[in-house]
Amino acid sequence: MVRPTTLISSVRLNRYLGLDILLASETFQHTGNFKFRGAWHMASNVPHHHLLTSSSGNFGQALAFACQELNKRCTVVMPDDSVTVKVEAVREFGAEVELVDVRKNTRDARVAELARQFADAYVASGFDDELMIAGNSTLGRELAGLKGDVDSIVAPISGGGLVSGILKGLHSEGVDIPLIAAEPLLANHVTRSFRAGRIVRDKEESKTIADGARTTSLGVRNWVILKTGLAASVEVPEAAIRDAVRLLFHLANLKTEPTGALAMAAILVNPERFQRRRVCCVISGGNVDAVLFSSLIA
Repeated sequence: MVRPTTLISSVRLNRYLGLDILLASETFQHTGNFKFRGAWHMASNVPHHHLLTSSSGNFGQALAFACQELNKRCTVVMPDDSVTVKVEAVREFGAEVELVDVRKNTRDARVAELARQFADAYVASGFDDELMIAGNSTLGRELAGLKGDVDSIVAPISGGGLVSGILKGLHSEGVDIPLIAAEPLLANHVTRSFRAGRIVRDKEESKTIADGARTTSLGVRNWVILKTGLAASVEVPEAAIRDAVRLLFHLANLKTEPTGALAMAAILVNPERFQRRRVCCVISGGNVDAVLFSSLIA
């Protein structure tokens, strides 16, 4: 059911950057984002007939589609300022959507309320769940096939589900390619956690343009994997995220969401770090509002 990632080497992009970049794009994955890998694995393996989660959109879409395919019920709690195209997609896949004002009540708090109401439901985390990590590890196993062809991998991070999954998949194949995580400077709890040597939580959700990276902390299960396995984390300013979306469209013909472009933005921030190396840049998804995307590529 899961589609293999799409590997793209753009001559124009590489010439512009003066670097050797291999794009691993999950924009062609079911529901347009890597999240389907974990969502499918999770929905297929839990015995529950009702799955309940919170999401800014991508995991909600992925879980909704997986549940639809498996004839299971799905409820998704989303911020009331979520990208419209993502809210509509979650509903189109048959899920029930609960919109919450995150300034007054957190998504997790509302999920907890619903969990008490639906005691038989499985409360699904989009990142801090062994099933989610295992599903995402399929991407790591695919990228393990690049051993000897790339020197490092750069991937977006927020809750840590993607990066911990990639690490787990690489290690399961006996491959040790250095993995670098890219996060928004406005939501830099990952970098702060590594500096502190423990999980650091944001007090509230960030307003970064990378809406898929507004999670307030790493997951506990993800931290266990990342604290010793991650090579580095890079903080990315908003301007670099916007530039990355624009460059990926104009030079690689890829439509990416801001979160999906975080890895490319990390390369733009510090290109010297990647000189004389071949780098695999994970483009995690392409679900972006048309109006926002138009403004970014103009």
